[in-house]
Amino acid sequence: MHDLRFLWFSTLLFLFSVQSFCHAQSRLDEAPIHYTETKGENRVSAMIDKVDSGELDLIYEDGYGYLRSILAELQVPVSSQALVFSKTSLQTGRISPTNPRAIFFGDDVYVGWVRGSSLLEVSAADPKLGAVYYTINMSPRRPSMRRENFRCLGCHERTDDHGKVPVHTIQSVMARSNGKINLLLDSFVTDHTSPIAERWGGWYVTGGHGLMKHMGNAFLEGDQLVSLGPSNAETLQGQFDLSRWPVASSDIVALMVLEHQVEMHNQLASANYAVRRARNRSTDTDGGVADLDSVIDRSAKKVVDHLLFVDEAKLESPISCSNTFTDDFATKGPTTRDGRSLRQFDLKRRLFRYPCSYTIYSPAFAALDSQLKDRVFQRLWQVLSGQDVSPEYGHLSSQDRGDILQILRATVDDPPASWTATAAS
Repeated sequence: MHDLRFLWFSTLLFLFSVQSFCHAQSRLDEAPIHYTETKGENRVSAMIDKVDSGELDLIYEDGYGYLRSILAELQVPVSSQALVFSKTSLQTGRISPTNPRAIFFGDDVYVGWVRGSSLLEVSAADPKLGAVYYTINMSPRRPSMRRENFRCLGCHERTDDHGKVPVHTIQSVMARSNGKINLLLDSFVTDHTSPIAERWGGWYVTGGHGLMKHMGNAFLEGDQLVSLGPSNAETLQGQFDLSRWPVASSDIVALMVLEHQVEMHNQLASANYAVRRARNRSTDTDGGVADLDSVIDRSAKKVVDHLLFVDEAKLESPISCSNTFTDDFATKGPTTRDGRSLRQFDLKRRLFRYPCSYTIYSPAFAALDSQLKDRVFQRLWQVLSGQDVSPEYGHLSSQDRGDILQILRATVDDPPASWTATAAS
């Protein structure tokens, strides 16, 4: 969605310089990607097919349109609601601090809703294509749904060493009291590695975080952010009329999970694109096989590092949830016989109790190039079994490694044969 990737002036200058250097790199519509020509196969496209065939009737409600019905069909909890008051996305004219845009998310889908608008923005982490975007015109008679390409890719396209990749992105910005952004001041693309102090500018935040400081719940006065009140807010009551939003919160835990998940999906898409492009080149160039193996190895490491929360920002104070999100999130996904799960939270030292991403169960992970996925599993085994003690994995204790490996062996479909060995203590 368009406030999940808004390119500010400084970022645009950077991208232009990168693109001039990478002018020969693959575009999304070139082989082997063929992005716009390839039909999405994801939870959103499946919903659209069901509506078009008459199998699914979405329910229209005054004030919400089809929002609640769509969230239910996509299995997206309302407790995931994150509120953005910075003027971004296609609907900047409607967004303001008193009418923030709500972002809801499930494991592989994102829904953007603005109160008073008939346009709903939806995107998915498509297993083959990466980020794919859709708009839904919420007419009371019948919803009109369409896939968006270049209208969204203008802001949702990233160039890496191997070409362009469609992405989602969370950004923290300096916003004024009217929601407009000061483009001359710092902005930050955020994920689980970002310091808390750089997160959530232009967003509302509810929940506890002790003495840690963040950029949320604050407006620019001159060139300084000034907080609206106590930063450890349980609700946003008093900031604006909350009666027409699904929940009265923009939960800090949900925001942290959103940041991790968005970049994890990007890493999976980037790795898959890189290997597909290298494989396509390998038949046409001398040394192509060696290049392919190198790309697979580098891509696998990037995926594993993000899966294992390398460089995760440490929590200096405990985090507390302001709604039911932690329970709603933790009850999804596979568990071991003794009840352990990658979806269990820590919230004292780090985000998750077992620092390995639950996205390892996702369709996007399952759809990785087979050689790439094998290499990811191999690298995971090397780290979790204690063979790889590289400094970047120093945040994982022996107990962490053993616990994660036991959970994966019990919950991953068709685990590699190497995982049946006993993990090193």
